Amino acid sequence: MAERLADHTTLRLGGPAGRWVRATTEADLVEAVAAADAAGEDVLVLGGGSNLVVADAGFPGTVVEVATRGVTTDLDGDDDPTCGGVLVTVAAGDGWDDLVALAVRRGWVGVEALSGIPGSVGATPIQNVGAYGQEVSQTIASVRVWDRRLRGVRTFAAADCGFGYRHSRFKADPGRHVVLAVTFQLRQGTLGEPVRYAELARTLGVETGARAPLADVRAAVLGLRRGKGMVLDADDPDTWSAGSFFTNPVVDPDVVPEGAPAWPQPDGRVKTSAAWLIEHAGFHRGHGAGPATLSTKHTLALTNRGAARTEDLLALAREVRDGVEGRFGIRLVNEPVLVGCAL
Repeated sequence: MAERLADHTTLRLGGPAGRWVRATTEADLVEAVAAADAAGEDVLVLGGGSNLVVADAGFPGTVVEVATRGVTTDLDGDDDPTCGGVLVTVAAGDGWDDLVALAVRRGWVGVEALSGIPGSVGATPIQNVGAYGQEVSQTIASVRVWDRRLRGVRTFAAADCGFGYRHSRFKADPGRHVVLAVTFQLRQGTLGEPVRYAELARTLGVETGARAPLADVRAAVLGLRRGKGMVLDADDPDTWSAGSFFTNPVVDPDVVPEGAPAWPQPDGRVKTSAAWLIEHAGFHRGHGAGPATLSTKHTLALTNRGAARTEDLLALAREVRDGVEGRFGIRLVNEPVLVGCAL
């Protein structure tokens, strides 16, 4: 029986794959993608499945599951926290939160506020994953990829990755680069980076800009994320989602509705809150009469209540997107990658 994408995505949605290959080594990963390309097959490279919306019809080509593992450092056994930092190279298939937990245990500073985010390490540079005042671009030193167009391995320094808000050169040229490994430059110490996110600072009981112990930051972030249904739980349908479904819009200052948050950006525009827009357009937590609804904990998450189809979820996404645009003139953009379907 064909492998179902629904069994490999956090939304629990998606039909069968035409062919399934599980790559456990970097060589296997390159070989699987290169062979499918040479045969003219469509390819879907699958990491943790936390940022995918796959059509009910499934994916007719080859799904290559990235199941590589491995973490190496340049410490050579020296974990002296007085050293300036550590280079940590992680296989694309390793779980992201596993890496964050390891970093906190080992006293590696810079990713602690990204605790609880589902998915694989290899997916993080593509979206420039971020939360609670941190983004992976702040600590990524380089990204090694298989370039499907040039048919070779390439390494991009962070400065060449084109990082922006939920954006990178890899997202701008979708499908071209298969991430093989990511190298992070992390400080060593016992305190996390300065806390930049007000909600997290309040939870920790510190001033914005102050530092707190790494383990405390991780615990606080996990608590906040659980309260919003953003930590995977097999028994909680509020977590059967792709996380935040819409990105926060970046617009001209005069477009922001009165009362909405407005965070200045380097280009003179401002970033406002998609959640605020959704709520003030009349879509509240739990909105939706069908098997797909907004989370009862957070309006940015679209959830599968257990019997949803992808089309149910997309119908809800269109309703929210169009409602916000009709009310405020701002068109929300989906963050998850849509496979075989469209808004």
